Amino acid sequence: MTPPPTIMKPSIIYGTAWKEDATQQLVRQALSAGFRAIDTANQRKHYHEAGVGAALREAFADGLLTRDALFLQTKYTFASGQDHRLPYDPAASIATQVRQSFDSSLQHLGVERIDSYVLHGPSRRSGLQADDLEAWRAMEQIHAEGRAGSLGVSNVDLGQLVRLCEQAGVLPSFVQNRCFAHDGWDSAIRAACRERGIAYQGFSLLTANVATLRHPEVSRLAGDKGCTAAQIIFAFAARVGMIPLTGTTDPGHMREDLEGLHLDLSPAEVLRLETLSGAT
Repeated sequence: MTPPPTIMKPSIIYGTAWKEDATQQLVRQALSAGFRAIDTANQRKHYHEAGVGAALREAFADGLLTRDALFLQTKYTFASGQDHRLPYDPAASIATQVRQSFDSSLQHLGVERIDSYVLHGPSRRSGLQADDLEAWRAMEQIHAEGRAGSLGVSNVDLGQLVRLCEQAGVLPSFVQNRCFAHDGWDSAIRAACRERGIAYQGFSLLTANVATLRHPEVSRLAGDKGCTAAQIIFAFAARVGMIPLTGTTDPGHMREDLEGLHLDLSPAEVLRLETLSGAT
């Protein structure tokens, strides 16, 4: 088993799901605000990957940033998670589908390499199937070719992550999960990641935790520090070693989310936030 490669780990990622025709404009706004990590997927059902690419080409041409300054992450999605706009031949083998999807992503994004290539969730809700391992082997080959700097997996439970790590030739560098406060902010998965040197990316930190955002403790901290409840959550995520994703469409919130990473939280405040919903 090869350990995760040493890679650039962003402090925060701009997520591009569900933005449709506004994708290009919003990605450009995020880059202008200071984001230097972008997450997308070759899944037209929920993402407009070509719109991300259009924003990147524009930003590179304008000198806003260089390719080397950007962390770019995309995903392979099984047919069960797609609509009719498939980026590969559904009759082909899984390995061929992965390669076709990856090549299509490079074309959409206008780049020659991806910093993180992610399996967009196992093919079943529980357990790992032969298709999952075939997809991972194909991703490992792309990584070996130097076209994907690292590999990752999204939407996994603990059993799936442990099994993947047992079977993988190259360990994932990233796990990306929806993160719920009532589940201890995905504490079991985060612990498994720490044990294996895997970086944890948390998404839906705000939308999945509306009650927590309104919790009196969060409101008190935000008032004491002169910031928003959202900034408290992003600062907390950073302090516990999480890479947060944000998909805000508001330019002001983009700037606030970035600023929130630098808020000072004491160890006691971090512990209190981590245990608001029963986490240990």
